[in-house]
Amino acid sequence: MKNSEGKSVPQVIFKTREGDEWKDVSSDALFANKTVIVFALPGAFTPTCSSTHLPRYNELAPVLFENGVDAIICLSVNDAFVMNAWKEDQHAENIQFIPDGNGDFSRAMEMLVAKNDLGFGERSWRYSMLVKNGVIDKMFIEQEKPGDPFEVSDADTMLDYIAPKAALPLRVSVLSKPGCPHCTRARALLEQHGLKYEEIELGHSGVSYSSLAAISGAGTTPQVYIEGERIGGADELEMWLNQEK
Repeated sequence: MKNSEGKSVPQVIFKTREGDEWKDVSSDALFANKTVIVFALPGAFTPTCSSTHLPRYNELAPVLFENGVDAIICLSVNDAFVMNAWKEDQHAENIQFIPDGNGDFSRAMEMLVAKNDLGFGERSWRYSMLVKNGVIDKMFIEQEKPGDPFEVSDADTMLDYIAPKAALPLRVSVLSKPGCPHCTRARALLEQHGLKYEEIELGHSGVSYSSLAAISGAGTTPQVYIEGERIGGADELEMWLNQEK
């Protein structure tokens, strides 16, 4: 894989889709007069990309924006329909999904690789880069070794390069169930304190009361976790937030 630091990004036209209309987006539209993070990955809906690479960039986006980043782009050699479906599935409101359907950008970056053994055809190698006004300032390229290495192109590595002393947002998870007033109260408390959270709702994606009991040891909702520590329900959350002031 080639490190292109100091060079301009390739000039290509991306075939994107907005609603029912095709929209051509140029490299200049994405990069000119902006500071942009790009993280490129092998494919939408693939395990590492969906569970870790993309969600963490979305999670750290507010901190990155506070430290001079104007936009964060997720790029993959997939078509616009696939990328739009992935965006809807991931609820990644801070990320711009760009389809490199023909691999033109990845090829010009010398990051296009053959994954025929997986039935993928040609895909992007996994990497991230910081682009300032169309010029590549820094690249983090995964090592060339078997499998799908994911060691340096992550959001935390990029943030450490841009702002090594930046405070990380708390990781908050809420186990909830539909129609639960205490869950509504817990969500409101988190929002009042400016805390982003992921919500895991009983009855969806195979999450059940058995899951709740196995994870938390409790049978009531909500169950709130902050940085891996079980806080408890809405009352316990309110106490914890008051102590943290």
